[in-house]
Amino acid sequence: MTRSLALVFTLALLWGASYPLLKTAVETIPPVTVAALRSLVAGLLLLAILSWRGNPPWRSGMGARAFVTQATFNCIIPWVLLAWAVRSIDAGLATILNSLSPIFVFLLTWAVTRHEAVTMRKFAGVALGIAGVLTIIGVDALAGVGQQTLAQLACVAGALSYAIAAIVGRRFDAQSPLVPAAGSTLAAAIVLLPIAFAFEQPWTLAPSTRSLAALLALSVFSTGLAFVVYFHLLSTIGSIATASQAYLRIVVGVGLSILFLGESLSTSVAIGLALVLAGVVAMTVPSRSAT
Repeated sequence: MTRSLALVFTLALLWGASYPLLKTAVETIPPVTVAALRSLVAGLLLLAILSWRGNPPWRSGMGARAFVTQATFNCIIPWVLLAWAVRSIDAGLATILNSLSPIFVFLLTWAVTRHEAVTMRKFAGVALGIAGVLTIIGVDALAGVGQQTLAQLACVAGALSYAIAAIVGRRFDAQSPLVPAAGSTLAAAIVLLPIAFAFEQPWTLAPSTRSLAALLALSVFSTGLAFVVYFHLLSTIGSIATASQAYLRIVVGVGLSILFLGESLSTSVAIGLALVLAGVVAMTVPSRSAT
């Protein structure tokens, strides 16, 4: 269980860092191109590892449709929407709005799929997570939600897409985490690259070194490595508990601000952090009957 919690924190760190990296990347690279290159670099890296181990995705027994479906909800839709959104809204606000994915997972599980037990403890975890996020960011931080409405709705739609991906991703339970990670990112690249070439002409761009470095870090760490952790967690602790890491993305943002911007840890942030951690534990620790 300690290992699962550590992996939840690791995934939150990797995906929490993706928002400032994404905003930096789209400074000089258009959104579909960012999503396409992110998919391609991560997919090729994961494919190289799988090939070296003698287990490429096409030998997994999973059909192409499974990889394309996972790519659609876990890569194509949310990455394009988020990359487009952060060009006009702050990365912090995008993080806040995108942290709604655990709520969507919980509601979809309760109302539609019922593939996991929706216990009162998990419901309490959701409530604690929401309370922690609100405490950390403050109600005033959402005062500008009425502005740039389309970009904000894009972030919410991305959160819903991630929630669907967390549920349908359970079909890969019997596979090595590298298989769906490589298969879905490569499928996303196959779809996105032609779109980027058709509408954004990436060969005409002159991206900055800063954007390229951010894109590389986004591809290798916040995508390739993060997806291995993500699919491992889906198969071990379930989609609701895995989605709970979205709350910790806010904590990552606070931590980076303290470390690099010299900000202090206020009382409200400390209380919110405690609530978030309690919520994640409540949603992650298995019940006694399941052990």
